[in-house]
Amino acid sequence: MKKPIRLVIGGKSFLAALLLGGAAAHAVAEPRLSDYVRPFVGTQGEGNTFPGPSAPFGMVQLSPDTDTTNWDTDSGYEYTDPTIQGFSLTHLSGTGCPDLGDFLFVPQTGEPAFAAGRKDHPAEGYQSLFSHAEESASAGYYKVKLQKSGVTAELTAGARTGLLRFTFPASDQASILVDLNHVISGGRWRVAASRFRIEDNSTITGFHLVNGWAKERYLYFAARFSRPFDGAMIIKDGQPVTYQSYLNYRFRSRNEAAGTNLQFVAQYKTSANEVIHVKVAVSAVSAANALQNLAAEIPGWDFDGLREATRAKWDKELGKIQIAGSDEQKITFYTSLYHAFLVPNLYQDVNGEYRGFDQNIHRANGFTKYAVFSLWDTFRAEHPLLSLIQAPRDSDMINSLLAHFDQSADHLLPMWELQGNETWCMIGYHAVPVIVDGYLKGVKGFDAERAYRAIKTTAMNPDYDGLASYRKLGYVPCDEEDESLSKTLEYAYDDWTVAQMAKALGKTDDYHYFMKRSASFKNIYNPELGWMCPKDSQGRWRTNFDAHLFGGGPNLQDVTEATSSQYSWFVPQDVPALIAMMGGKAAFIGKLDSLFNVQPSAAFKHELSTNDLRGCLGEYWHGNEPSHHVIYLYSCAGAPWKAAERLHQVVATQYGSGPGSLCGNDDCGQMSAWYLFTCLGFYPVCPAGDYYVIGAPQVPKATLHLSNGKKFTMTAENLSDQNIYVQSVRVNGKNWDSPFLPFKELKHGGKIEFVMGPQPNQEWGSQANLPD
Repeated sequence: MKKPIRLVIGGKSFLAALLLGGAAAHAVAEPRLSDYVRPFVGTQGEGNTFPGPSAPFGMVQLSPDTDTTNWDTDSGYEYTDPTIQGFSLTHLSGTGCPDLGDFLFVPQTGEPAFAAGRKDHPAEGYQSLFSHAEESASAGYYKVKLQKSGVTAELTAGARTGLLRFTFPASDQASILVDLNHVISGGRWRVAASRFRIEDNSTITGFHLVNGWAKERYLYFAARFSRPFDGAMIIKDGQPVTYQSYLNYRFRSRNEAAGTNLQFVAQYKTSANEVIHVKVAVSAVSAANALQNLAAEIPGWDFDGLREATRAKWDKELGKIQIAGSDEQKITFYTSLYHAFLVPNLYQDVNGEYRGFDQNIHRANGFTKYAVFSLWDTFRAEHPLLSLIQAPRDSDMINSLLAHFDQSADHLLPMWELQGNETWCMIGYHAVPVIVDGYLKGVKGFDAERAYRAIKTTAMNPDYDGLASYRKLGYVPCDEEDESLSKTLEYAYDDWTVAQMAKALGKTDDYHYFMKRSASFKNIYNPELGWMCPKDSQGRWRTNFDAHLFGGGPNLQDVTEATSSQYSWFVPQDVPALIAMMGGKAAFIGKLDSLFNVQPSAAFKHELSTNDLRGCLGEYWHGNEPSHHVIYLYSCAGAPWKAAERLHQVVATQYGSGPGSLCGNDDCGQMSAWYLFTCLGFYPVCPAGDYYVIGAPQVPKATLHLSNGKKFTMTAENLSDQNIYVQSVRVNGKNWDSPFLPFKELKHGGKIEFVMGPQPNQEWGSQANLPD
């Protein structure tokens, strides 16, 4: 029993409950930042995130899979699915294309099944029904009860490793299946080759080669079981691989097999609540390296110790931005920061080896190799965020991009890199702004001249999508190349970033050349249409083009995943010129208003899913990246109060703490990075530029711990759901009337102070002149 004692401290009374034995009273522990992470956010609908554990930027993402053939379940897990197939070791986060899901582990009781079954027939196969009431997830941990077997599965992960803890019921036929044929294929990809090897009575290794989104993806694994096998079998095509002899001179081993459709079964007789651990590791190089990774990272069987170590890593990384606010705000913010810090992924073994783009084995000297670069998405806000608060990692990532260039037969920086492969997905050469933004933001640790050679060589490649015609004509012609409108705009921006690095390195001729190319957007603005419009190779406008339909109209592919009404705003390198082309500030602001206020046509809506439409405000589509900078253009045109209204609307309706909170693919952290910058009150409209555009903060206080050791603090006095408008701003003690925040005001640390109110102050920020 506790005895109340009244203490008087500093003239005030406090009640303290002391244990009779003299122990201190129990205090309510302060929440750790990892407590605010909700891994289920984005797992329902288009978010395409996964709920399982991963270390920050980890190589292993150990997570449940509910589907492998649905193209829209790109992470392998859909919250509304009724069954779980098992737990695989690798997953993509928020992409619009499926892959990975390597090496599925499935605990079973009874006669083991060797096929997953169909989720609309949950009794089939090794899949199992489950309930969200018996499922939980947090940073570095996942747990679920599988109803078919009665097994409770728990997962945690290290950098290159994972640990599974299976609690079995009493069973004479308990087993753990490992399925090498399992990948998240979207119904298209296949395992081209695989191999299993039983190393001893508790260890297996293997590999598979997947022809998928990544055309030639090798991955090896090692798994060690805490209890020796009672029995063990390799299965091929549903049948055991057994010792055989043929005419007494041919030998077939039961301990190894190669081919396709391979599985392994560890067999046990279990008592009630018996725990069997399985520790796993992956490598793109070899099974021997996977074993080395396993020995280095998980020498024992301490599940809770690994879980706590990974959670502590998340606490440290999440602490790079500290915010004040409500619990709901902290949940949404730190879950977004968690998603932003999942990708890119570590892609080298503990000995420094990795498989390169040339399929040779390389050693990372002087840097850490990373993979999975969704550059069309992440150049916009994800990488600019990393350059501020993860500069050492950003440097490693830039060196990883340069290594890819060195290993490329075409001498190109990656477009969309996936585990040492090029997927050739999306458009532009957006590795360029990632490198240039890092360089100009002071990221160290890579050779600037080497980087510039890779940048320029990529931007001059005559075989790159329509680039030869773009250089000749000043635009990509629509009769020669799909997505010509979008490619012209994105090449022009990328060229501007090349010019900025050329200028910084004193390459004057290159600077002028690429600045000229960066103005190519002017060549596809159709003043009669009032939007960007494709041209053919003879300089003629496409006549049947509709700026309000995806691609430009039926059977057209002139615009990438968007309409011209969404894409025409992509001139971040020269917003004043775009404003002038559209008729000046008043006309520009009116055109922005119409984007949000227009009633989309039935044909527009037909192209989007229900969840996609939830991300639309008029024809503005927050669920896809081309729109992400658009709201901030209000500030560029001198109407930041209009930006404040739309930013508040998007934050309130397109983000949150539930599984279905995201209105579009998280795209390797980009959707989340938009939210993070927006909460801070400013956004990198033009990555590689020397300024940010001020919008309106969405949390009352935030402190960024910059990579150089400095702190930059944002405060928002009077912020509430009603007080959404900026009344005044001070930057580093100075009154600040500009809607632009120069990088020089941030990089040495400091403070930006907002005063918020319920009505627009249309004077603040109305003189929108870019900083010198």
